[in-house]
Amino acid sequence: MATFDLPTMQKEWRKVLDELPDTPERIPAFFFGHGAPMTMGPDSDSAGHVPASILSWGGASGPLATFLKDFGPALLKKYQPKGIVVFSAHWETDGERLVTDYGETNPLLYDYFIKIAPSFYEIDFESRGDTVLAQRVVDLYEASGQRARLTPKTEARGEDVGRGFSGPGLDHGVFIPFRIMFGKVFKDIPIVEINWNVGKAVAKLRDEGILVLSGGFTVHNLDDLGCFSPETAKPVHMEFDRAVVQAVQVEDESRKTALINLVQHPGFRECHPRADHFIPIYVAAGAGDGGAVRLVSNVYSSETIAFGL
Repeated sequence: MATFDLPTMQKEWRKVLDELPDTPERIPAFFFGHGAPMTMGPDSDSAGHVPASILSWGGASGPLATFLKDFGPALLKKYQPKGIVVFSAHWETDGERLVTDYGETNPLLYDYFIKIAPSFYEIDFESRGDTVLAQRVVDLYEASGQRARLTPKTEARGEDVGRGFSGPGLDHGVFIPFRIMFGKVFKDIPIVEINWNVGKAVAKLRDEGILVLSGGFTVHNLDDLGCFSPETAKPVHMEFDRAVVQAVQVEDESRKTALINLVQHPGFRECHPRADHFIPIYVAAGAGDGGAVRLVSNVYSSETIAFGL
């Protein structure tokens, strides 16, 4: 088993970001903690629905927001991507992969699950899509034997199973972190969103100058909001989070087995009543299959991992 440094402080993850190879000809795939609306700030909740511990850890002054501000510029500088393909934890479909095709302006979908202040529905993020890139993703899925199609701005991507959200637009697992990472207006590089599935089908995009990002959480239980902060997390939450970090340190083919076995961990269901926010780690691992792995940040519940180095 390889031994990783555990970059929990800004100076530590900045060092890792600096050390990532400058390989725009073969861009790594990344799993990252996508954050929540309060990651944008403010560090208080006027609606009174979000616990203070969550705001202190996951708010605008917390370690995740601080990391995302460093992460975005580092990705652009090192890899100069021609486009970004992002897999979201917030959409689940049955038998068909949906790929956004929103053209010159990506709409936003405020698919918040918990009650939060009205100001979070006023967050804006300007970005664009790309039909050519979106069609390339569909073609790769079809070449791998999977059904896929484009979803234009005039059509909802489908229902978010069990939650009732439906409609066109980048969901908050995309526009929240991307606004922090890239700024309020980000139109130089097109963004195409895909529902989650094995990322190996689109691994070729990494050789075509496309940055593959897969957003989720290592711990995500909305029935126990204390799980999101190490100040209030239960031992079982902390244990599972450590197990994820240990699994990605396993070398070669054994790493895949270690990652898959995480769903058998005694704490898995306590950390993920639904698997939607954990599946994205498999997407990134599939897209980066065959390469080395590096823990980029060790922010509890929101680790960032580079696959395919």
